[in-house]
Amino acid sequence: MLASMGIAPVGASETMDIRSSCWTSSRLSDDLVTVVNSPRRWTCGDRTYSLDGERTLLRFEIGPHDVLPRYLFSRRSALVAMHLLAIDRDGEMRQTSLPAGELLSALSGGYFKAPLPDVTHDTRQVVVAFDLPSHRMTLERAYLSSSDLAMGPEHLRSLLLLATLAGMLFIPVIFNAAFYRILGEPFLLWHSLLTISLLLTILVSSGLAVVLFDPPAMTLSWMTTVIFGVTVASGAMFTHSFIEPGRMHPLLRRALLVCAAWAMFLSLSHAAFPFVGRSIQSTIYTAAFAPVVIIFILSVADALRRGSRAAKFQAIGYTPVIMAGLVRLATGVVPWLESNDAMLLFYTGCLCEALFTALGVADRFMTIKRERDSARFEADVLERLSERDALTGLLNRRAIEQNFDKLRAEGYRTLAVLDLDHFKSINDVHGHVVGDAVLKAVAEALQADPQVHAFRLGGEEFVLLVRGEDGQARVDRRRRAIPLVVANTVPHLGRPVTASMGVADTSTNADVDFAELYEQADKLLYEAKLSGRNRTRGTLVQGSKSYVEPGFGTSTKSPECFRSPKTAPGDVRQ
Repeated sequence: MLASMGIAPVGASETMDIRSSCWTSSRLSDDLVTVVNSPRRWTCGDRTYSLDGERTLLRFEIGPHDVLPRYLFSRRSALVAMHLLAIDRDGEMRQTSLPAGELLSALSGGYFKAPLPDVTHDTRQVVVAFDLPSHRMTLERAYLSSSDLAMGPEHLRSLLLLATLAGMLFIPVIFNAAFYRILGEPFLLWHSLLTISLLLTILVSSGLAVVLFDPPAMTLSWMTTVIFGVTVASGAMFTHSFIEPGRMHPLLRRALLVCAAWAMFLSLSHAAFPFVGRSIQSTIYTAAFAPVVIIFILSVADALRRGSRAAKFQAIGYTPVIMAGLVRLATGVVPWLESNDAMLLFYTGCLCEALFTALGVADRFMTIKRERDSARFEADVLERLSERDALTGLLNRRAIEQNFDKLRAEGYRTLAVLDLDHFKSINDVHGHVVGDAVLKAVAEALQADPQVHAFRLGGEEFVLLVRGEDGQARVDRRRRAIPLVVANTVPHLGRPVTASMGVADTSTNADVDFAELYEQADKLLYEAKLSGRNRTRGTLVQGSKSYVEPGFGTSTKSPECFRSPKTAPGDVRQ
């Protein structure tokens, strides 16, 4: 495929082409016929063309056995106008002139064509004059041919292969769109822009553009320049955002931003003002990209040295494109070298970019996904740890406050506040180690299950959230189990460990927040303490009827009417 595309121009028959033999230059004000008829002005045998003159003339010799040409073909670049002269043996001249805007694009990739004046068997020379040519390649690649390329099998095959290559470039764009919805990483957008610009470059630099929408030659000329700038800029931005953090020197990363801006400035200014410094502008324009190539190579090399995985894919995928850029740079700057756009290398680079850089994006996607999954797992672990009491393993106050509304919606309408009786004396007599063991045993007695959530609020205070019609009875059974569980777990205390509890229950439609319900249960807990400890006090709140569960005391007063004595909370709970 690449070999078939390496023929330049694609499908042209070299044996039928007629190349220029002599050239000269003049001012635009000079009479064209006078210049043509001045033998001493012509330079023959030396194809080192110069753009110093305002007008450059090429002379083509028509041999007796040559097929009569009908068109001039040459590489697209900015110019003002063309003049074509057919000169017969008897000196008769036929001339046509075409402004640049009327030049047609040829099926040969990157070429334009211009119809010649009538060329007969008496014609011995054809002279073509370019007004303000802006690139040496237009002069170097000019030739005469008998016809434009026909859409024959060979040319059709080449265009289909190019279309296949262009279609391959759509695949990374589709993947990037899918990945961006998940990751939101900017390098996916820059890679999409880079891929689209490469796709457009293939279209405008080949005959595909002529087949699809046939724009004027000069339109494709400035489009090629602008798209090239976009390609370089998006490539620099892609590298800037694609290489992993810490895997490239900060100065090189910032330099890539400058390269992107510099490439856009060069391409836009060169496309908009192609004649400002016409004689040297194309050389300066080409040379100005040298720092961009150097910085890019240094950036990838530095990233490889620092162990970047992304740089490995870029190094492989971009090598042919970089080589094509170096060929264009060398032949565009060195005067005695014929300009070469290295399209074969460029097409190879597009293929490598579509394969290896897309693989690099997929690899980076998986790496970021693994990192995010790991970070999310660690965050979940930390979140769970932050909601757990380190000593007992029960949920803490933060957990109940953050999840109370959700638990209420799930039917947990009974809240109990439990406090151990005379717990301070256990710490004072047996020490904090034994006290901690008692707290762990209490947590075991509370037996959290799908119908009961147990929380430790701090010290010897616990909270239970229960759902079900027998919620108050269920929490009281857990309170009654505490002395037995503690006695089995922590023997030799010398006395049973009991607990007092206040229980607040709400109706199904009651709108009560955690602070309000906790306050109601806490007041009932004080009442249980004042009534002699080792008991439960419970009630309904917000005007619901009193709830009495056999086996434990129930206050017949509403919590709003309850007034605790002016005793310090710490003294009461002890």
